[in-house]
Amino acid sequence: MTDAHVPVLLQEVTQALAPAAGKTIVDGTFGAGGYTRAFLAAGAAVIAFDRDPTARRFAEGLDPARFRLIEAPFSELESVTGAAAVDGVALDLGVSSMQLDEADRGFSFMRDGPLDMRMGAKGRTAADLVNEEEPAELARILFVYGEERKSRRIASAIARRRSQQPFTRTVELAEFIEQALGGRRGAKTHPATRAFQALRIAVNDELDELEQGLVAAERALKSGGRLAVVTFHSLEDRIVKAFLAVRAGRTPAGSRHLPPAPPGAAPSFELLFNGARAPQPSEMAANPRARSAKLRAAVRTSAPVWRDAA
Repeated sequence: MTDAHVPVLLQEVTQALAPAAGKTIVDGTFGAGGYTRAFLAAGAAVIAFDRDPTARRFAEGLDPARFRLIEAPFSELESVTGAAAVDGVALDLGVSSMQLDEADRGFSFMRDGPLDMRMGAKGRTAADLVNEEEPAELARILFVYGEERKSRRIASAIARRRSQQPFTRTVELAEFIEQALGGRRGAKTHPATRAFQALRIAVNDELDELEQGLVAAERALKSGGRLAVVTFHSLEDRIVKAFLAVRAGRTPAGSRHLPPAPPGAAPSFELLFNGARAPQPSEMAANPRARSAKLRAAVRTSAPVWRDAA
């Protein structure tokens, strides 16, 4: 199966990783295979990961001599590849366009579907969280993962309503949140946007998965290997920024996500460029999803893996 989907920042990610014949690249978020196809076209071998079992349909026709798809989260990449075994790791975070477009997956409040939001086939659904969590915990999820300032108000309203009728559908929940917040009142984004982001992140444990995946990439990359990470919201970007800054020796005191540098630890990464790169205006005009994207990239040094990483 071929796919016309072009992933965000494709040219920039490809340039950052420099795939070529004889190199092995990990595509940690296979999705529809856009990055993988670019890496294969450049001559590299690809080991791809995706915990979504439906992603396999996009792997049809890819050369099995240079391509493997592992149905697992990217945090497990080092256990599959081995230590210091690959030349590049690409991570395109968040929910894929295909997942958003499929109403039955329950990721989008723009399409009515079951309140699911699982990237894989196991675990609790968004409906489970909405209908079962204590109001205080639900408010915490909305505030921490969605940066929703009115999290307590939403959680309290949900708790009152679910006692009479549980939530089961995406549009049902989105419309209820909109009503609970008093309508849109000229807002550019839907009032349920932050809540849906929070539920998705909680259901899929995305931030812990990201932290574990970054450490796994550090272990899997050869000296001179490259890491490229595309984020789509501030929570993800802060974690990636902090990880690379600490590992590059730029923040000796550590960060709220990661421990301080062990005494005498040499930098395990060197930043490929300062700051984050954004899509070109032409890409943002053609693909609205690209507007919030940021790329950060770094090169693995010859220093040992940080032993306090876990």
